Amino acid sequence: MTEGNSIINAQLTPLPDKVGVDGLEDKWRAVWDEDGTYKFRNTRDRKAVYSIDTPPPTVSGSLHVGHVFSYTHTDVIARYKRMRGYDVFYPMGWDDNGLPTERRVQNYYGVRVDVSLPYDPDFKPPFEGTDGKKIDAKDQVPISRKNFIELCEKLTAEDEKLFEALWRKLGLSIDWSQTYHTIGQHPQRVAQKAFLRNLARGEAYQQDAPGLWDVTFQTAVAQAELESREYPGFYHKVAFRFEDGTPIYIETTRPELLAACTSLIANPNDERYKQYFGQEVYSPLFKVKVPILAHPAAEMGKGAGIAMCCTFGDVTDVEWWRDLKLPTRPIIQRNGRIVMDTPDWITDPAGREVFAETAGKTTFSARKVIVDKLRESGDLDGEPTPTKRMTNFYEKGDKPLEIVTSRQWYLKNGGTDEKLNAELIERGKELNFHPDFMRVRYENWVHGLNGDWLISRQRFFGVPFPLWYPVNASGEPDYDRPITPSEDRLPIDPTIDVPEGYDESQRDVPGGFTAEKDIMDTWATSSVTPQIVTHWAEPDEASQALFKSTFPMDLRPQGQDIIRTWLFSTVDRAHLENKCLPWAHATLSGWILDPDHKKMSKSKGNVVVPNEPIEKFGADAVRYWAAAARLGLDATYDIGQMKIGRRLAIKLLNATKFALAIGREDENHHVGEAAEASWNPADVTEPLDRAAMAKLALVVRQATEALEAYEHSKALEVIESYFWQFCDDYIELVKNRAYGTPDEQGNVPSEKAVKSARTALGLGLDAFARLLAPYLPYASEEVWSWMHAGSGSVHRAAWPVVNPYVEAATGASPELLTWAGKAVEQLRKIKSEAKVSMKTPILSVALSAAAEGVDAIHAALGDIAQAGRVIGKFDLVAKHTAESAAEDAPETEVAVETSELGEPPVKKPKK
Repeated sequence: MTEGNSIINAQLTPLPDKVGVDGLEDKWRAVWDEDGTYKFRNTRDRKAVYSIDTPPPTVSGSLHVGHVFSYTHTDVIARYKRMRGYDVFYPMGWDDNGLPTERRVQNYYGVRVDVSLPYDPDFKPPFEGTDGKKIDAKDQVPISRKNFIELCEKLTAEDEKLFEALWRKLGLSIDWSQTYHTIGQHPQRVAQKAFLRNLARGEAYQQDAPGLWDVTFQTAVAQAELESREYPGFYHKVAFRFEDGTPIYIETTRPELLAACTSLIANPNDERYKQYFGQEVYSPLFKVKVPILAHPAAEMGKGAGIAMCCTFGDVTDVEWWRDLKLPTRPIIQRNGRIVMDTPDWITDPAGREVFAETAGKTTFSARKVIVDKLRESGDLDGEPTPTKRMTNFYEKGDKPLEIVTSRQWYLKNGGTDEKLNAELIERGKELNFHPDFMRVRYENWVHGLNGDWLISRQRFFGVPFPLWYPVNASGEPDYDRPITPSEDRLPIDPTIDVPEGYDESQRDVPGGFTAEKDIMDTWATSSVTPQIVTHWAEPDEASQALFKSTFPMDLRPQGQDIIRTWLFSTVDRAHLENKCLPWAHATLSGWILDPDHKKMSKSKGNVVVPNEPIEKFGADAVRYWAAAARLGLDATYDIGQMKIGRRLAIKLLNATKFALAIGREDENHHVGEAAEASWNPADVTEPLDRAAMAKLALVVRQATEALEAYEHSKALEVIESYFWQFCDDYIELVKNRAYGTPDEQGNVPSEKAVKSARTALGLGLDAFARLLAPYLPYASEEVWSWMHAGSGSVHRAAWPVVNPYVEAATGASPELLTWAGKAVEQLRKIKSEAKVSMKTPILSVALSAAAEGVDAIHAALGDIAQAGRVIGKFDLVAKHTAESAAEDAPETEVAVETSELGEPPVKKPKK
């Protein structure tokens, strides 16, 4: 196709006798792969590149239509930008490390990690898939960490094939040569390099501190991974006593933590307790003396208004402990059980005996022991009363989190640094959010941070911290002096690799070294996806050129639910490392709801496997449903919408075939020969044709503006609305003139009038193929191949611009087409009400129209009469009634005054 001086020269192919959407996916996917249609051309000019930080989906073995939904939104933008002339950098990654993968591997193969076991190169797992059944931990076979990682890599490779097959079938225009894995060599090197630079600048640090801990998965949990859920429990009214035995009552849901109590806390403005501040009381059962203190975070209206502070029952305890510099008295282990040894701060013999009865028990069992003892001692006032409280859970966990003191790695994120917090708020203001109201979620999250980002995890399948520690003469690691590798050695696994200046024989021995066994949180890798895909800080020339031409990136598409995790953490990392935003725009998709308007999730069992609707309705139809939804808003899984999308794709095929076949068909309506066509806007001379081009110019302008503003659904609505008007009204109005056949009175249209219709049809359907290409890539490619043989893919064609259509319109109003359509609608209505065939001639008719529409209808009267088969008198008068003058009268009102029908055509008998 050439589009010089607004003339479109087309190379028309023979046309299929029958058209349909079935089979188009396989046909065109193969062509796109062979031709490298979506391959990044490696343009070195940053202004000519549009780069996308594509979300790497978590490879956990199952897909649902939510994946289709958000990734389609991104693909529409990618295809649009490519047609706008950008070299689109559109990679795909797989988020294949972290807890979801570990859980799947444990269940799929029936194994668990035991770090004390050696590597077994001949290990064969007991299962190869368990049909979705969960295998209890006691039944899982223990294996070495390395064996476990190998199984993770094996299973994720299989899962990734399923994802890629889906993305290809859906028609995502991804450059599959730009694929990465978050556990791969290059991503590990980037993540480790970024961490080492954070460490060198003092932005990463380790600390022994209380932190949220999941007892099931045996790992620390970051603030961003919390999920607050309602959890049933009981309030216990418990007496602490002054020296003379006078009681002061607190109410607690966690009496098992009495042994960890450091103080009682009340609000400084609470008149009930002001007299007691500074005094001391004894804890029940354990007889440990604790002070009564004031803190503004104490809630006067909650419970008794005074609470015990234990180390640690919840995050408020941590706040009080930190602010009031309280002693640390932990009694809960990492496994969620009470410590075995009786703490030395419990000196009362009876108290030590009570504690010994709880040692090693779960918190649930320990609670029962303590409550029974409180009843016996008389320190329990009344019986426990049921309550429900909001409790922190790990988002993937099933048990409430505990707070455990442990050594962990942290990365600064503004949670403890007011200056950094303010800088990250400003970064959020620089970023273009689509929709903009999502910005407040980012700001609320950053303002609400109460600690730095905990990035270490006590798991196995992930990016290792590239660190070792010297071991002193007594065999203790010196955590204050970590040993770091040079960047040219990355990536490394410290449990296998050896630091410079040491050998393997010095591992874990006095005077030697020991490895950091923790891994990075999966978000610590995902937060550097812009640096991974753009080859940040790689030494080779090609990588440096790629980084220069793609970073900072243009777009981050993602779900609204991970603004606090992925979006914010990526902004934090780029701010610290690159001193800029990682991208200019962020698009946030909503959630998918089931037909009952409930969020789809695997846990609810209401997900739909995406292959099902694609197989049933076609990829274009499913894409249409997804693309019709606005960013930031939830959408219902709607088969009805998919059916509309399928009809739209089929209509594009049928309408294009019809127009391209005019003047080329044989007696059997077959088009078997190639042809050339030239569609020159100057050849559009008839008023109706010019009106159609005027409307097309308006649609191109509106759709372009919407897509530039990342409003893909608005653009689709504008394009689709006019496409149906073009097919239902314009094509029906001009088809007889386009054929050049005599009208009902025997008048043959002029050659000029015929050419005007054919040119407008060609210009229109050429534009629609391109306008719909980002949404319906398969159907659009099919019709484009009929029009522009040998010119390449429609997805590499230029996005329409308004100039050719403005030139063709020569000042005509698009409303002329609307009025003409209304007139034909009234002519059809006459036959419909008479219950006769639409081919029945109208002998005479008089139409009345609002005054502003008369000239428009009159200008297209010949086409209107032919479309409605008016063979006799056709009168048109202005409607000057009070109704038409009323403000609420329809602007395009047309009415039948009188009409007379001829005889319906005789049906030909079927052969």
